[in-house]
Amino acid sequence: MYLLKDTHYFHRSSRELWTILLGRSALREQAQIEAELDRHWDRLHQGLSYYKPPSASSAGKVKENKAVAQPLKDFGLRISKLLALDEQQSVQILQCYLQEDYRGTRNSLKVVLKDERQSQALLLKVAGYYYEERMCLLRCVLLLLTYFQDERHPYRAEYSNCVNKLEKDLVSRYQLQFENLFKAEAPTWETHGNLMTERQVSLWFLQCLREQSLLLEIIFLYYAYFEMSPSDLLSFTKMFKEEGFGLRQTNRHLVDKSMDSLVDRIGYLSSLILVEGMDIDFLHKCALEDCTLQHQFSNAPDVIKEMDQLLLTFGDIPHHGPVLLAWVLLRHTLRPDESLQPDESIHMIGKIGNTALQLGVFKYISTMLKGLGVSGNNCTASTAKMCIYGLLSFVITSFEEESLQCSHLIDAACEVLSAPSLAEVFWEMKPNMGLGMILDSAVGMFPHKIGPLLQLLTALLSNKSTVTKVYNVLDKMSYYTQVYKHKPNDIISKDDETLWRRQTPKLLYPLGSGQTNLWMPQGVLGQVMIGGDQGYVVRWEHSYSSWTLFTCEVEMLLHVVSTADVIAHCARVKPILDLVHKIISTDWTVSDCLLPLTSRIYMLLQRLTSVINPPVDVIASCVNCLSVLAARMPGKVWSSLHHTGFLPFASSPLTSIAEGMKAGNYGTLLVQIEQPKGEYAVTIAFLRLITTLVKGQLGSTQNKGLIPCVLLVLKEMLPTYHKWRYNTYGVRERIGCLILELIHAILNLSPEGEDQASTPSLQSLCIYNATICILSSLVLAKYIYHKHDPALPRLAIQLLKRWRPCRSNACLGSDAAPIRDAIKVMILEFLTVAVETQPGLIELFLNLEVKDGTEGLKEFLLGEWSCLHVVLELIDSKQQGKYWCPPLLHRAALAFLLALWQDRRDSAISVLRAKERFWENLTTPLFGTLTPPSDTTEPCVLETCAFVMKIIGLEIYYVVRGSLEPSLKDGLQKFSNARRYEYWSQYVKSLVCHVAEMEEEGISSFPETQMLISAWRMLLILSTSHSDVMQLTEDSTKLKLFMDVLDGTKAALTTPMSVSCLRLGSMMATLLLILLKQWRRSTAPDILSPLSLILESVLQADQQMMERTKAKIFSALISVLQIQGLNGGDISQLPQLLLSVCETVKDEALALIDNTRHMSQTGDAVEDEDSMETDSFRGPQKDQRDGVGVLALHLAKELCRSDEDGEHWVSVMRQIPVLPSVLSAIELSLRSKHNLYFTEAALHLLLTLARTPQGADAVAGAGVIQTICLPLLSVYEVTSNGASQVIAFFSRKSQDSACWPGVYRLCMSLMESLLKTLRYNFINDALDFVGVHQERILQCLNAVRTVQSLACLDEADHTVGFLLQLSSFCKEWQFHLPKLLRDVQVNLCYLCQTCTYLLHSKKMLHHYLQAKNGDALPPVPLARTQRAPQTPSKEAAGGGEREEAEQKALLAVQCSLLKILSKTLATLQHFTPDCCQILLDQSMDLAEYRTLFVLSFTTPAFDPEVAPSFGTLLATINVALSMLSEMEKKKEPVSLNIASLVSVEEIQALKSLLMFTMENCFYVLISQAVRCLKDPSILPRDKQRLKQELSSELSTLLSSLSRHFRRGSPSSPSSGILPITQSKPPTPGSKASQEGQEPLIQFVQAFVRLVQR
Repeated sequence: MYLLKDTHYFHRSSRELWTILLGRSALREQAQIEAELDRHWDRLHQGLSYYKPPSASSAGKVKENKAVAQPLKDFGLRISKLLALDEQQSVQILQCYLQEDYRGTRNSLKVVLKDERQSQALLLKVAGYYYEERMCLLRCVLLLLTYFQDERHPYRAEYSNCVNKLEKDLVSRYQLQFENLFKAEAPTWETHGNLMTERQVSLWFLQCLREQSLLLEIIFLYYAYFEMSPSDLLSFTKMFKEEGFGLRQTNRHLVDKSMDSLVDRIGYLSSLILVEGMDIDFLHKCALEDCTLQHQFSNAPDVIKEMDQLLLTFGDIPHHGPVLLAWVLLRHTLRPDESLQPDESIHMIGKIGNTALQLGVFKYISTMLKGLGVSGNNCTASTAKMCIYGLLSFVITSFEEESLQCSHLIDAACEVLSAPSLAEVFWEMKPNMGLGMILDSAVGMFPHKIGPLLQLLTALLSNKSTVTKVYNVLDKMSYYTQVYKHKPNDIISKDDETLWRRQTPKLLYPLGSGQTNLWMPQGVLGQVMIGGDQGYVVRWEHSYSSWTLFTCEVEMLLHVVSTADVIAHCARVKPILDLVHKIISTDWTVSDCLLPLTSRIYMLLQRLTSVINPPVDVIASCVNCLSVLAARMPGKVWSSLHHTGFLPFASSPLTSIAEGMKAGNYGTLLVQIEQPKGEYAVTIAFLRLITTLVKGQLGSTQNKGLIPCVLLVLKEMLPTYHKWRYNTYGVRERIGCLILELIHAILNLSPEGEDQASTPSLQSLCIYNATICILSSLVLAKYIYHKHDPALPRLAIQLLKRWRPCRSNACLGSDAAPIRDAIKVMILEFLTVAVETQPGLIELFLNLEVKDGTEGLKEFLLGEWSCLHVVLELIDSKQQGKYWCPPLLHRAALAFLLALWQDRRDSAISVLRAKERFWENLTTPLFGTLTPPSDTTEPCVLETCAFVMKIIGLEIYYVVRGSLEPSLKDGLQKFSNARRYEYWSQYVKSLVCHVAEMEEEGISSFPETQMLISAWRMLLILSTSHSDVMQLTEDSTKLKLFMDVLDGTKAALTTPMSVSCLRLGSMMATLLLILLKQWRRSTAPDILSPLSLILESVLQADQQMMERTKAKIFSALISVLQIQGLNGGDISQLPQLLLSVCETVKDEALALIDNTRHMSQTGDAVEDEDSMETDSFRGPQKDQRDGVGVLALHLAKELCRSDEDGEHWVSVMRQIPVLPSVLSAIELSLRSKHNLYFTEAALHLLLTLARTPQGADAVAGAGVIQTICLPLLSVYEVTSNGASQVIAFFSRKSQDSACWPGVYRLCMSLMESLLKTLRYNFINDALDFVGVHQERILQCLNAVRTVQSLACLDEADHTVGFLLQLSSFCKEWQFHLPKLLRDVQVNLCYLCQTCTYLLHSKKMLHHYLQAKNGDALPPVPLARTQRAPQTPSKEAAGGGEREEAEQKALLAVQCSLLKILSKTLATLQHFTPDCCQILLDQSMDLAEYRTLFVLSFTTPAFDPEVAPSFGTLLATINVALSMLSEMEKKKEPVSLNIASLVSVEEIQALKSLLMFTMENCFYVLISQAVRCLKDPSILPRDKQRLKQELSSELSTLLSSLSRHFRRGSPSSPSSGILPITQSKPPTPGSKASQEGQEPLIQFVQAFVRLVQR
């Protein structure tokens, strides 16, 4: 500081010394601590006497000191007068303050000292600093006494040495200082100057009380370690009596409510010092060991006599109680006074004891311990409890419990035992000693008196070990105490009525059957504790669990809640709730055992809050329990709580002005009960609960449910809580702190979960209401309406503040124009904010008028006073020559226009569009040439161009393509012709490169740079869907733009990563990904090389920062590989990419495993996908659709697909354990049903590998069947009701959306692919899989009949495909799973019948889809963009679109059914005899093949009771033929023509599928028919009928088939879509010509001739 001329000056402040002793400074070595204590020992020894009063000699020394500047001396003398402090010490205090607390500069200090007003403020701050210095000095001594015997403290030896030096006369000095403070006269303005106002006098007295309290604390701690002599005890007793234990303060007229706690604390400490001085612990020990002569008071009869006389005068204030009680114990134990007769001594002791009881000593002790624990040194509070613990133990041991005040004694014992160290001592003590006798007595009266025992056990809960002890004590009770007015009839007793025996069993609670209850069996013995005409107290020897009893007590309260007994039952239930609250707060793991109690809290809360006089204390205990539960499982607590009616709720959609809000039962209780009484236990619990729920990060739906609760707090409580009535001091401040804590929790919520719906978010409500409350005194704030934005009043006030200097241009001179421009900028910023938040206000500024003569659609004109006139002038390019528009003003004008477009102010926008040259003037900045990024001096120019780009983008996005203004079209054409796309692309790339180059130095214009890049990105993204409008159609231009984006991304992400580079790189990567997908034909051939370099750099950077960017690069690589896969290019970077990606996959899989295991261990499981918890935060290892792990798996899949021969991926996977890591993650995910997206992507990778022999070997060898087979059971449930469960499982999920049924389908496809590739090497694993999942497989085959959703059909398709591969191994299947084989054959036949029926009855299928599976018929897909205004003429078109959408959905279901049918028939081929063999081999064993279809020719039915028959197969052929014919019809309406709904390629594939279906059906039909004809068990009559029917039906089918072939027939997909499973019939799918199909006809004709013989 400039005022200090002596540079070597050094004075350590007391606060700095205290910081050093705490170990919070740089001086932490033991030698340094010892040196500090030695250096300042004298200060600690003197205590407050260290600070001297003013003196002439000291003032003279200050004036003579040349090392201190004169202003500092003068100010030091003013400090000395105000504080009555020594002049030299005053200067030292000032110097310490300037060094530690002064926040100004040297120059500002000069100004402050010269200005009288500012110097007075500084003087008061120095006074506050001085008061804190005195307190810190005493805190140093208190710290030494706290830890000088603590072996765990690092500075114990140093503290101990210092205390030994201080010990000699420390107490005498501090006692004298206490007396001086107690008797000190209050300062006045006459003695201390004009600044000593009433406020300063009150602060002085508050400081005086604080110092008195701290001095007594030091004396108390001193005597906790050192013995007090009897004479000292007498001295302290006289002093405290004279001072009234702090109540007779000399300046007691200055005491106000805020000081009551300090006065009480002085009394508490005075009483404790006297009790500690009697050394009750040692006295108790002497009494037990019969060595009372060793106590110091045994040799001081004179002191005892004087103390007797002195204490006989006590009894007028509560602080006397503990002193009198302790003296009774001392006199009762020692009795050293021989001059008194024994009777006189007993009488005197009894009188003092009665006085103590009359003062309510035990109630006072409880209050005292609570008061000491609220604030101050924790060591002081724990020492006080230790002192009282010894006192109470001795009292209980010495006197009968009945002679004491039992209820208050238990309260005091609970306060004592709440100290963790004493709780541990208590558990180790014998039950017949000290406080253990109280617990034993409470157990003896349980459950008749339920409160005492539960109070004590609640206090004893300090840690998890004590929770276990308390739980076990209550779980294994041995006695059950009851009270009877009269002797029951079912009791047998002895003659002396001391022992009862129960004759019959009895339920202990009158609850209904089926409810929890306690049962006392027959023959139980009971000891009669009290008996007679007044009643009986019986202790039954009965073992039971108190936890069951507590459940019964809660049930009883629920039953009597509306009766007069509710008060008595509430008194029994409240201790139970308090115990539960303490248990779950201390050890959450016990909460499951307490579920019967905690689950009933919700009903208890609902019932109790709805009665006329609700029990507030019980309700508060309920809410406190829920607060602890909500900290662990907020979603569950919320879902149960919001049905109780306790919380506020909304009867209509909420807004920020809280219309439609109901206060709930809590609001009623607050207004009708708590506010009139002035007690707010429920309100405090309610605020804690709501804060806990907010901190629990509920989903968006639950957060909306919390909005009424938050509104109640912000609207009704925050503005008025300080005006409520309060019975207890400090509760008002407590409620205020809880409200602020709630607001803080809301403001800390993650904004990711906020949706953009009409309902306001919690954060916006909080900001709005809290700001309104705080700013309500501002006049401007009172006019704010609609949605509040904090920026609005701030900008308005700034605007008003800056307007005043502009009244006179003469005062401003050359600065007038810049100031006017600055004001214009402020006005435009004000209007920009008002566009969104103040609709009424902005309409006044816009001043739009309706054009005369307009009918229907309104047209607007600018009014005379519209602000748009000025805005249009500011952007007018022709006006730029007349005056210069500063860049900031131009930017502000465009920002205002952008706000109009963003807020969709259509009336203003329509006027602006129609203005001549508007679009030309607007786009002018885009045609200029900007300075290079390194030379930019006006960053706002970048923002100006960004605003223009955004306005153009929004206009193109909002307006229908054909309705764009011609001037805007011309401007876009000019923009394209002038090669401005290339210019801006190059400039944006240079901006990114500049940021990358300057990342170490940083750039000041980064926000503007980011805004311009964001706007350019939006424009390019829009061009991908509006290329014709934006005149961006040339492939060469697109290639140039794409390469610039790629180069920019590379520049940002291949340099050392800073936050700036990361942001820009992430933005560019997003743009790169979108362009890559949209401009596939315009991208460069070699994209993999730069992307590989980017990926390598990203993988080496900070993974936490690069998580999202890494995902985008992975997505881009996937797109590139898919494009190159289509083009068939070679990939030179494949080895390195595979290595990097596989390493990432392995790391992500391991991280996912750790995260999933951690969640399962902590119980913090991810919600199921159907849960409403959609807004929860997802960490880096959480499963998400676009997560790094998922995308890395997809990229690995594409890379493996590109490496067809496995040359590279085999070596990489040998080097990196990818498959074991992935399979382990899949197994854990399936078992826990977590990580859906990761599991799905991993299965896609395995499926890709399984399609090649090498890959299939690797996947199978890695243990895929062990990974998937059994864990897959966790993703579905199979129940006895069969299809109903499958319906629920399928009907709610889209076919393409990620879901666990989709995972099951992928697993099925994986098994199919592995079996197809590995054949016999995988058959055992395949049979294991089908055996484990047989119930699911059979249910899936049956489900097609009841569910026709695409998801259900897709699973059936996958299932049948797997069975098709497995059917090639019939003999192995028959050997291992014969019953399942038979069940599958039967179900496949029924499936064939179902598919045929549904394909045949098109109207019935359509009806089923609408009635049962509404999701199968999607709504008409309307484009979000380019939507024209709705007119009546379009309604018919809308209906046609709806019909077309339904037809497409129906066709999709038909195609799925047809695929299932074709695969089903192909599978059945393997279960029926080979046609050639059965026709030619007369000795064929027919028993090897079962009859699949019954001998009937009825039409297929939808009834499952009707068995599949030959009629089913014939109907299948007929359906296929009719569908082939339908596709070739050309004259039907467009809405019904299949050809109008699908492409030519799809129609050709569908025809091939139909032909394949017919081939297989003919084959199965002929094979089954020949088997029946050769079966000797079938009657000849039935065989003849079979021949006749088949001859007739097949002849008809052959004629239709021949006609169809003559018109031209498609090829069968047997060699493409479906695998070739056999070559038994002549396969007619190899040729498309008519001749290629003749063998099929010839084959059927041959069979017809056979059956016609």
